[in-house]
Amino acid sequence: MKVLSRILLLIAFFACVLPLHAQTGCIDSPENPTVVLAVVGGIGALIARLRAR
Repeated sequence: MKVLSRILLLIAFFACVLPLHAQTGCIDSPENPTVVLAVVGGIGALIARLRAR
């Protein structure tokens, strides 16, 4: 059950992150700063949750 809930959480996370776009001028950059910040924030939240246990 834990694996299924983690997969669903990951799908929900990417469903929210993928439509996000940076402001004009950054869309054509090799790395989208909005997505990078969202991924780093998500990893930080996951680490904080694991450390709380």
